[in-house]
Amino acid sequence: MNAEADATPFPERRRPGGRSARVRAEVLAAVEQELAEHGYDGLTVDDVARRSGVHRTTIYRRWKTVDALLVALLEAGEDDTWAPADTGSLAADLTALNRELHASLAGTSPTGAVIAAAFRAPAAAAALTRFWDDRYQRSAAVVTRAVTRGEIPEDTDPDRVLMAATSPLFHQLVLRRQPMTPAEADRWAADAAAAAVAGIYRA
Repeated sequence: MNAEADATPFPERRRPGGRSARVRAEVLAAVEQELAEHGYDGLTVDDVARRSGVHRTTIYRRWKTVDALLVALLEAGEDDTWAPADTGSLAADLTALNRELHASLAGTSPTGAVIAAAFRAPAAAAALTRFWDDRYQRSAAVVTRAVTRGEIPEDTDPDRVLMAATSPLFHQLVLRRQPMTPAEADRWAADAAAAAVAGIYRA
């Protein structure tokens, strides 16, 4: 669930400028690329150093382990400015949300590799949970706006609507590792919106 303006699925935190910020951005970008190409088992500090152009001693001094690099990558999305699209209707908002998620999970983005790697490292798994909790909390605005517009019942549960719309994408693309077309992702969004309108997801 990332804004189209973000260059990566786990965008760099907004921090003061300077060499430290540049080093962090370069290293985390290299971590993403290495994960996408080689997976968690192939992720090494030496390869991250070579790809980023940052000396290995600098990386070891600041992050110490590949697991710490993975945690830093996941935490980088917590302070970005992403927000779900506001299109004017629940169905269209959920469709926009699913299209962003589909692009991250099914495209060339390393999101899937990052998710898989996080399950291999307990600290990273906790960071991944925090990342998705943050994204779902922000995405709840899609449902609260629909309530305000009178599209759906006042006691509609945002989590239930969001889970209904997005879970099939994770199930198909991440767990089953099977393809899903953008049109199929759109259909899950439309189904969730229709169910919400019908009062299925009332708390």
